[in-house]
Amino acid sequence: MSKFVGLTVRIDVSKIDKSRLYKGAKGTYLDLYTRVNLDETDKYDNNGFISQSVTKEEREAGKQTPILGNCKVVFAAEDDSTPQDTGTPQSKTFAESNLADLEDDIPF
Repeated sequence: MSKFVGLTVRIDVSKIDKSRLYKGAKGTYLDLYTRVNLDETDKYDNNGFISQSVTKEEREAGKQTPILGNCKVVFAAEDDSTPQDTGTPQSKTFAESNLADLEDDIPF
């Protein structure tokens, strides 16, 4: 039986290494890596972190990229059931956020 997990993800875009952005057929992309622990949370109630991906060669050389942000499990469900809310409050949507204040801080 398959399991599904819903996550919220928050990153600090000012920490993105822009040299790792690349052009694709439909836009500009950034490869990210996340590690999620479904059984435990940290002291901030997060289940994992997000960082920029590294190449196989960089990984073998021990290179690490900065942590860009965190992720939080918001639901987990079996494929034949409805999602079970974890009780974690969801963040504001973009429509609810004051985007005018954020635009000046976006580094790209």
